[in-house]
Amino acid sequence: MFRSLFWGAFLFGAALTPSLGYAADHGTADEAKAMVEKAVALIKSAGPEKAFATFDDKSNQDFHYKDLYIFVRTFDGNTVAHGANMALIGHTSLATRDADGKLYVKEMVEDAKTKGDGWVDYNWPNPVNHKIEQKSSYIERVGDYIVCAGFYK
Repeated sequence: MFRSLFWGAFLFGAALTPSLGYAADHGTADEAKAMVEKAVALIKSAGPEKAFATFDDKSNQDFHYKDLYIFVRTFDGNTVAHGANMALIGHTSLATRDADGKLYVKEMVEDAKTKGDGWVDYNWPNPVNHKIEQKSSYIERVGDYIVCAGFYK
């Protein structure tokens, strides 16, 4: 009986698991949160300017892993560091919307101010495959900054 339960669970689980190629390219919620915690620690120890340069450096594997990267915003919504797209630095605001029109930056700022940390869901281009995908970003307030990393669902 144990053997049939094991194989049934194995086969059922395998049917629901994404292909290994997909899973290998995508970060997880736990990995995104851990990356934010590591980024917050770097800001506190090295200061914002040095930390932001580190986050923007795509060769730094501590802050660029699979499709995960760090981005940092101020409370006016402005992006001050972005590990995937440096063109966004200085070009976002509270009025920035996702692919479906959601004011996700405003939600990040409000959550950072009121809760200090948490998750925000939105749709965003994946830097690995360049497709719009559902994304959930873990955010954490550190001083006057909101440090973020998101995983694609």
